[in-house]
Amino acid sequence: MKMRVSAVQYHLHTISTFDAFARQVEHYIRTAAEFEVEFLLFPEFITTQLMSIGTDEREALTIDELPGYTEAYLELFSRMAKQYGMYLIGGTHVIEREGKLYNMAHLFRPDGTVEEQAKLHITPTEVTEWNMAAGDGVRVFHTEKGTIAILTCYDIEFPEIVRMVRAQGADVIFCPSCTDDRQGFYRVRYCCHARAIENQVYVVATGTVGSLPTVDFMRANFGQAAVIAPNDIPFPPRGILVEGEINNDMIVTADLDLSLLQQVRERGSVTTWRDRRTDLYPDW
Repeated sequence: MKMRVSAVQYHLHTISTFDAFARQVEHYIRTAAEFEVEFLLFPEFITTQLMSIGTDEREALTIDELPGYTEAYLELFSRMAKQYGMYLIGGTHVIEREGKLYNMAHLFRPDGTVEEQAKLHITPTEVTEWNMAAGDGVRVFHTEKGTIAILTCYDIEFPEIVRMVRAQGADVIFCPSCTDDRQGFYRVRYCCHARAIENQVYVVATGTVGSLPTVDFMRANFGQAAVIAPNDIPFPPRGILVEGEINNDMIVTADLDLSLLQQVRERGSVTTWRDRRTDLYPDW
């Protein structure tokens, strides 16, 4: 089984209307459609761009006001997924439930249905500055092309959670991220490589680029998309199927051959998934 995936290096800049956001989103989707992409990944926190629309007093919206765009966000991505016949991992959007804010990733299916995966590990900035709450469960998503999981940014830095989704059958991990400096970017990027090697899976990752000068904690972005494979003979030596140009507005595209994952799990140079020592440590 094969799947074609793309990842968007989403350019954040100040906008004045939701329609401007919608046009930018559709631009990336239309571009991916020209390459017959089946799964398109957007970065974490793309909807913070909506905060730059601001108030009548020309002040940026607060994070508590961002959930007010949830209905419009869901309608836009659901409609685009159906119109273009594509699975959209719509980055993340801040939602509010029972008085708590969650950094929520969404999977928009071509049939118009929507599924969720909350971010499970919340960074100190998200907690102290934006009062984010952590999700309480992880799941995988079954598609006709394969089984996937969505783990947002900081989540990929915790090996246990990736073990859990791999044990549930995930072959591809989509990792939307948002990092503001090189250190944060490389933490996420190197962990993506480690998780691909440990679990013999593909990881599709991307981040925001550009700047929102009026939005606190979104003024700086350092991002690059990449499609990452295990480091073994069927794949490129560096484990990179494709990567973007750092901090440029662009998308990257690659074909994932899931049969190669099974091949290296059975008879690769190393068989890290098969050789885990469950007699010494728990099998998640």
